Amino acid sequence: MTVRDVAAGVFLALAALIVVASAIGVLVMPGATRKLHYVTPVAVVAPVFVALAVLAEGGLDYGTGQAWLTVALLLFAGPFLSHATIRAIRTRQEGDADDDGRP
Repeated sequence: MTVRDVAAGVFLALAALIVVASAIGVLVMPGATRKLHYVTPVAVVAPVFVALAVLAEGGLDYGTGQAWLTVALLLFAGPFLSHATIRAIRTRQEGDADDDGRP
């Protein structure tokens, strides 16, 4: 077992710990808007640790580049997806998402 294997294992364990902690947060929090806060670490922080594990295991290669490109796309798309989710929740609860009250 090399140092690279240990580092990759630690990064993957941290990613798994974040996912489990977030899942517990989603289970105990009431309301969809509060639960959404616990989805963010899974969508942002855990993929960074997975990409670090890929980097530690394989070094700089094509697979590492793909992993970091995926992380970049997740970091870019995350705020838009959160906003769309909150807007959908608000539309479902209040009937209309427009601020001015027009249909």
